[in-house]
Amino acid sequence: MVSEAGKEFSREQFQTPAGRRRAWRNLILTDHGILRSFYDNTHAVVEGRMWRTYQPGPKRLYRWKQKGIKTVINLRGSKPSGFLRLEEEACEKLGLHLETFRAYSRDAPSIEILHSARALFERIEYPAIMHCKSGADRAGLMSALYLFYQEGTALDEALQQLSLRYGHVRHGKTGVIDYAFQLYLSYANENRIALNDCDAFLDWVDTRYDPVKTKNDFQSTWWGTLLTERILRRE
Repeated sequence: MVSEAGKEFSREQFQTPAGRRRAWRNLILTDHGILRSFYDNTHAVVEGRMWRTYQPGPKRLYRWKQKGIKTVINLRGSKPSGFLRLEEEACEKLGLHLETFRAYSRDAPSIEILHSARALFERIEYPAIMHCKSGADRAGLMSALYLFYQEGTALDEALQQLSLRYGHVRHGKTGVIDYAFQLYLSYANENRIALNDCDAFLDWVDTRYDPVKTKNDFQSTWWGTLLTERILRRE
């Protein structure tokens, strides 16, 4: 039996009364929106320019619009779901530009993602927010890349966006993100490369970095995996 969360959800289905009820159930219950109403994992990456947050509902998007936000970056991809349909509708009504950029929390960042993130941050209109489900792992990855690519922040400093303060657990499977960047930091330090040199980083990505090997080499702890997979149920 396919769960409600796993079913395809077309725009036509969303426009029906039953479809809209299903979308709200998906956002509030299946997607743990009710828990996010008690835990606001929203933080300024750069005040007045970029914020990181969790999956926003329509009311939350309205408040972001009131703060002057122009672009919303959805890091969860385009798979049809109730929360996505509500987000698409709200952004259209509010005049917010919705960018869909698929990132992953349990894979070493792909070469494509590391290049595409730089292009994304160069083309969007600011101020902007970016979100995943809980605002912890994928939002942390992209916040670090934003600081590195757009603000000239040294990579080791930018990677503080991946920390327990934001709900990121590096000891679980989500720690593969940290492990991938640590490979570069070791390489850069050994070769005396400035840690704010984006071109040198992407050259390493293109010539030395192997995301598949990186994921295979990474070892999470049993308790970290229990926390991220069973308790927090990270996406």
